[in-house]
Amino acid sequence: MTSQSTTPRNHSVSLRRALAILTHFEADNGEGFTVSEISSALEINKSTVSRLIQPLIAHHFLEHGERPNSYRLGWRNANLGQRYLANVRADRDMHTVLLDLTRRTRETTHLVRSTPPMVVYIDKIDSPHAVRMFSRVGNTQPMHCTSVGKSILAHSSEETVESVIATGLPARTPATITTPEELWAELDVIRQRGWAMDNVENEDGIRCVAAPIFDSEGDCNFAVSVSGPVSRITYENAFDIAPSVIEAAKEVSHRLGARSYPLPT
Repeated sequence: MTSQSTTPRNHSVSLRRALAILTHFEADNGEGFTVSEISSALEINKSTVSRLIQPLIAHHFLEHGERPNSYRLGWRNANLGQRYLANVRADRDMHTVLLDLTRRTRETTHLVRSTPPMVVYIDKIDSPHAVRMFSRVGNTQPMHCTSVGKSILAHSSEETVESVIATGLPARTPATITTPEELWAELDVIRQRGWAMDNVENEDGIRCVAAPIFDSEGDCNFAVSVSGPVSRITYENAFDIAPSVIEAAKEVSHRLGARSYPLPT
């Protein structure tokens, strides 16, 4: 009887290398890459790079570039990207990002969509704590006094901000921003900092931290937030939570097709 090894062969090495070659072209500045450049950047043998490039060319994921012996992305990538963007939905496909953010912060997380002068909550993960904020998917809240709303307004057109101001800036708590001058100043701070805080401006006893989400066109129509009672999310603690919120916003932005995240991280 012939003895056979019980150790399975690793058939994925070539696939992983081919994918590494393909994703390396995300750094292409329009000049493409040669086999030598790919080999050096990825530390893969030149002969292996040459071999793996051939099926990528055959299936139009790569094509010959303008420089001698160079390659660039092929048209098949555009087809896949367009199909992905046509089917992706923020309210359905970003749930795992919220789950991870709640696990990291142990507070309630929200994903919202802009509908000026309001935001609408399209997804939510509750905090595991017994004491938590009350909110519901489908609810709307004013943009001017919520962290999610302000983070979106900070990256909206002047016309959009003015339209929100024109509807009025009613006080929800004693801390609510109620004048155009205060709101414009706050939005400037948010743009420079990269995230927004609802410092007990919308609901007594609740503090929220949010970051803006960008899509494939660079537009900001969504935001993600962490919310909780002020006893747990203190003013100082909000600054510690912000990096996790920004990371979640970056992840959602990338899933919506954004090539980069244009804010401090």
